[in-house]
Amino acid sequence: LGRDEWLQALPRALVAGFVKTDKEFQSRGETSGTTATFVIVDRWTVTVASVGDSRCILDTQGGAVTTLTVDHRLEENIEERERVTASGGEVGRLSIVGGAEIGPLRCWPGGLCLSRSIGDMDVGEFIVPIPYVKQVKLSKAGGRLIVASDGIWDAVSSEMAAKSCRGLPAELAAMQVVKEALRTRGLKDDTTCIVVDIIPPDNELPPTPPPKKRNKLRDLFLFRNRSRDPAGKLSKKLSAVNIVEELFEEGSAMLAER
Repeated sequence: LGRDEWLQALPRALVAGFVKTDKEFQSRGETSGTTATFVIVDRWTVTVASVGDSRCILDTQGGAVTTLTVDHRLEENIEERERVTASGGEVGRLSIVGGAEIGPLRCWPGGLCLSRSIGDMDVGEFIVPIPYVKQVKLSKAGGRLIVASDGIWDAVSSEMAAKSCRGLPAELAAMQVVKEALRTRGLKDDTTCIVVDIIPPDNELPPTPPPKKRNKLRDLFLFRNRSRDPAGKLSKKLSAVNIVEELFEEGSAMLAER
């Protein structure tokens, strides 16, 4: 395949890959499943496939935060609750002695609080491995991907995670997001983070030259020249640089539609 055909083929290929992985769980007799968020970066094109409640966000150079996944938690996702009940499943909370209900909404049988996962063989057929898929094209200003498990997102919002690590290199940024989650909530669930920077080659900063002796007359002339440039023109240039183009999005849980 050529590069354009490869990118167009990725969404269907990812759906097929998730379903095939789920079948391999079945063939091995594995019953405990997993969430999954899978990201492919090809130059400026980012393709994400996800089931469950791990999440991938994009933080652009202009500071806009975009979520590239959909959380499949029954507690928050009304569409998935309706799909599960329409398929014959029951959605409700855990009942304890005395009839009181506790905890998040779960799917019965099985008691899973997610509507999509890979490898959960001990629950009903309404829990599916078919991923939500989104494909976007970044501007040449690049951006930062933050991929993390539910222990992170239970503690911090997408905006908080992005803001907490801006200005740090990727490895330190991932550690900082984890620290922020632990500071906010403690270690109560799987708390894992990966940060990937998509950076233009010319963004590698050269060594800083030694400071030159300042010419006050020249500085004044430059200031006047800059002040004549309308602020609106500059802001338009900046906003155009950070546009994220959506190429593909599909979240149907029906394999026949994918």
